[in-house]
Amino acid sequence: MRPLEQLLRPNIRNLKPYSSARDEYTGDEGVFLDANENPFNAPYNRYPDPYQRKLKDKIAKLKQVDASGIFLGNGSDEPIDIVYRAFCEPGRDNVVSIDPTYGMYQVAADINNVEFRKVLLTEDFQLDVNALLAATDSNTKVIFLCSPNNPTGNCFKEDDIKDLLIEFNGIVVLDEAYIDFAPGKSFLQKLDLFPNLIILQTFSKAWGMAGIRLGMAFANPEIIKVFSKIKYPYNLNILTQQKTFELIDNIAEKDNWIDILFKQRDELIKNVQELPFVKKVYPTDANFILIKTDEPKKIYNYLVDSKIIIRDRSSVSLCAGCLRITVGSPEENSVLMDALKKFA
Repeated sequence: MRPLEQLLRPNIRNLKPYSSARDEYTGDEGVFLDANENPFNAPYNRYPDPYQRKLKDKIAKLKQVDASGIFLGNGSDEPIDIVYRAFCEPGRDNVVSIDPTYGMYQVAADINNVEFRKVLLTEDFQLDVNALLAATDSNTKVIFLCSPNNPTGNCFKEDDIKDLLIEFNGIVVLDEAYIDFAPGKSFLQKLDLFPNLIILQTFSKAWGMAGIRLGMAFANPEIIKVFSKIKYPYNLNILTQQKTFELIDNIAEKDNWIDILFKQRDELIKNVQELPFVKKVYPTDANFILIKTDEPKKIYNYLVDSKIIIRDRSSVSLCAGCLRITVGSPEENSVLMDALKKFA
């Protein structure tokens, strides 16, 4: 890895961050006359902790990492955008990513005027490590990966990810949004081995908190310090912090949901495979399945007319004829299968 100082944009390296009232005093008690807040309507009258200290401490215990290596954002999209703002000089630097994958990596690149280079996955949806490295040059600051990948659903081989981390001298972002559905395959406990690794995770999927909009980035504390310099002062509101703090105590309930979804996923795969118009169901490590059919748009429109909403991925690279179906509740999956059987 190149030294962090060399990877950072010069203006970010020299940035003096905004100092809020809650940077200067972090206590919970006292007479607060420093931030021009309304003294009434507690606790919503007060600005939230800009660094989410209590919530980070709780997440650190949950994830078995140090709190100094955690950044919390407004969904995972905020740290994705901050990666560009921290490392990529607009109009000069570039990033490399896989194709197909989560679309926000390219959207964030386009917003930040950063060249986005795509490298096709192999036919079995695995990484082509040599092609990814060959796509980089001296101005490549970041490689974006998503494992389990969206929309393909599969995890990438651990050794391939390690090879990229070792061979590439820039930042590797590993998005693990669906990692709760692929037990034992997270790189979170390997962070200390790879100072150029940034891991993204979320409470949106397995934890059922998509509406809260809380994403997590885990990295070397020096990278997290840079992220904290760049972010807006109060990027997570008090309601998000309080509700997340409360809901992450429901570990047993979350684990139960995952068990149900595993069983439903297996049953859904079995049932969908029996449909005459389904040519293939791809292996998945996520809470969705990708199926291949000769009539993706016709099936998609038919389901929309039945008020059943899936995703048409047939125009995505390597996914011709493919539909992506999220694993729902037993009742939702039953409604879906009844509709698909009628289509058949």
